[in-house]
Order: sequence, then structure tokens, then C-alpha cells
Amino acid sequence: MAWREFRKGKRGKLDVQAFELHLEDNIFALYEELAGGDYCHGGYHQFRISDPKSRLISKALVRDRLLHHAICRILYPVFDRTFIFDSYSCRKNKGTHKGFFRLAEMARKVSRNYTGPCWALKLDIRKFFDSVDHSVLMGLLRGRIADERLLGLLGNIIGSFPMRHSERSEESSGSVLLYSRTRSFANAQDDRRRVQDDERRVKDDKGAGGDDEGGKGMPLGNLTSQLFANIYLDPLDKFAKHHLRAKYYLRYADDFIFLADNPDELMGYFVEVNQFLKIKLKLNLHPNKISLRKLDWGIDYVGYVALPHYAVPRSKTVTRIVKKIRRLVVIGDEATLTKAMPSYLGYLEHTSSYRVRRRLEGVVERIP
Repeated sequence: MAWREFRKGKRGKLDVQAFELHLEDNIFALYEELAGGDYCHGGYHQFRISDPKSRLISKALVRDRLLHHAICRILYPVFDRTFIFDSYSCRKNKGTHKGFFRLAEMARKVSRNYTGPCWALKLDIRKFFDSVDHSVLMGLLRGRIADERLLGLLGNIIGSFPMRHSERSEESSGSVLLYSRTRSFANAQDDRRRVQDDERRVKDDKGAGGDDEGGKGMPLGNLTSQLFANIYLDPLDKFAKHHLRAKYYLRYADDFIFLADNPDELMGYFVEVNQFLKIKLKLNLHPNKISLRKLDWGIDYVGYVALPHYAVPRSKTVTRIVKKIRRLVVIGDEATLTKAMPSYLGYLEHTSSYRVRRRLEGVVERIP
């Protein structure tokens, strides 16, 4: 079941094809490692994407990503039911659309149907994924999980990042050898054992007092990182709702927002949240992303801008979409454009964006 979920949209990838070529053997080998307590997470292949800002993506080996899917299938329902309603990132039946329109609903209530003031304090955590403290995360996992073997496995995954040594690249971790069509399965197992020995030596060096660079950070690219991010920030959500008693609060990933009818109340929240993040979660707010705005000025959140009575798409996002469409039109890639248009139009749904829609349709109509 986890394999079927994992391979959706990835069947054209060479590493997935190579793994699937010996699927039964590879899955059985992974099972043996897990059952024997010998599993050790492999390295990562890193690359950058720009959408729109540059992000470093760390891609684990296929066997490790398959395990991530299996773990999330088990842990997601256990933790998801403990999260607050107004947490919208990487959760079923949530997402940016619902998060933004929940914000718009809150703004309407705070302003008493737009007859009074509504202020919004928007905050962002500085380098969140790079700053996640492994010991704090493991403590949060221990609060819900009693099984020591499972905790050990989760610690193995969490401790696999960041990369500390050059040998922990995808090539040196045995991925090419393990899934090669020209090598036997027995040889692949030998390669894997050598990799595990190298990984254990790294752990022993750290335990002996070596420079510990593995205490912070989660990879952008692991499915488990999405779940761990919500687990890590759940104490912040509970602090906002139960300690601060903030009636109008919501969060999407590391981007969260408070609403109130006066700015003084929001600044009080800011002081306490800033202290809570530093002391309890070892995180810092991004100093350049602290925003205090009135609804009348427009509240920019998760790609949309909320205003009294209506919402509009963020201008930068629209510009980026238009550029993508124009590029597809220029190269004549009608198939990709046909697939992309429903997503673009879905982004504009429920916003006051007639002129934007006409602009996009005008670009598409130029296809010969």
C-alpha cells in the first residue's frame, strides 16, 4: 500500500524504476533491516528549485522515502487529531485556499461585518526547517509514542540530516550500486552493509565528543518533515489558543497570524510568542517578516490579499503565473499548459479577479 502511494507521479523517475525492477528483493531487504534493528537512513541528493525563491531540496534514497510514506500512514492520524482546527499546512481537507478564506471569515467577525477596525499581526519563523532542534522534536514525539523501537527509528530519520560528511552523498551511500541492473542482489547487500558501517562510525564519532553538527535541521523533501513540522509547531498553536486565549489565530507551515480589533492586544501577543519560541522551541522570529496591518490596507497571506468585502490574488503570484503561461505559449507546449490551467484558475477561484482571468485567457488564446 505504501509503495503504491509512493510511486504515484514518480513512475518515470529512473531511481524509482530501478528500485521497482527488483521490488520484492528491495522491500524484503528493507524489512530485514527494520526487523533486525540494523536499518540506517541513507544520504541525500541535493538540488535547488526556484518557485519563486530559491530553496535547497534534499532528496533521500527510494528505500528511505518508501519508509517515510509507511511511517506517515501510521503516525498522521495519531497526531492529526491532536492539532488545532486552524492549522492548515500538509493536512487532509486543509491547505492554502481554506486557510486564507478562514482568515477572511475571521476578519469579517473581528470587524463586525466590516463596520469596525480589524488588525492583523503576521509572523514568520526565521529559517524554520534549518532551525528545528532534534532533541526538542524527539521530546515531542516521546509525548505521544511509547514504543522505543519506533522512537529509535524516528530518531534515525531525524538524525540523518544535515549531511556532515561528503561520503553521505547519494552516490556514496550505495543507491547507484544497490539499484543497479548489472549487479547481483547479494552484492547490493554487501554494499549496503559497508554504508551502514560508515554511518555507524559517524555516530560513534559524535558520541565520543566529536563536533556535533547533526542537532538541528530537517530536509525540505522528506514526507516525514511535513508531519514533523506540524508536530514541532503544535505547542505554539496550543500556546496561542490556550495560554494567550487568542480567539482569532491560524497557522500555515511557519507563517502564522493573529487578528484583533486593536493593535495593542496584538503587540502583547508578539512579546509572549517571541519569548515562547526562543525558550520552548529554540526558534526565532524573522525580523524582516513582522507585519502589523489594518484590514483596510489589505492583509497578504498564503498568496492572497484580504480586503473588506472581497479578496484578490497576490500581484506577484499573478505575474509569476503569467510568465509561466507565456513561456509555455512561446515554446508551443500545449499539453503542459492544458494540465496547468485548472490549477491556475483554481487559485483565482472565489477572488475578485475577472480582469486577471481575462488576462490569462488572452495569453492562452495566442496559441496558434
